[in-house]
Amino acid sequence: MKYLHTMVRVSDLDESLQFYCEKLGLVEHHRYDNEAGRYTLVFVGAKADQSSAIELTHNWDPENYTEGRNFGHIAYEVENIYETCQRLMDYGVIINRPPRDGYMAFVRSPDGISIELLQTGKALEPTEPWASMENTGHW
Repeated sequence: MKYLHTMVRVSDLDESLQFYCEKLGLVEHHRYDNEAGRYTLVFVGAKADQSSAIELTHNWDPENYTEGRNFGHIAYEVENIYETCQRLMDYGVIINRPPRDGYMAFVRSPDGISIELLQTGKALEPTEPWASMENTGHW
């Protein structure tokens, strides 16, 4: 397993970039605008090290972030998404967003922290029971 990033939602992207980059000293490593989803992702981190990135998620439609809603998830890359999810299920962990696409899944910690699991490299071939498994709760 490899740590990927921590995601936080930001209400004002420019103000947040000023804080994280100008004030804190991080640099922007990557930006992704998704017009269909109406959001922008900006990954910031230490200048020479992208291994501890923070994903700033800016939803274009205003939202009032309360009760920790601004904190999104912690992400880990795994060697086999299906084996990892099966092992977690065997321990009684609920797979909130199953890896239907062979690439991404979400679970929650006992304290409700959302954990994103991403397949290393390309997505695995979609397979059952994962391909038809429904979401459980929210992630």
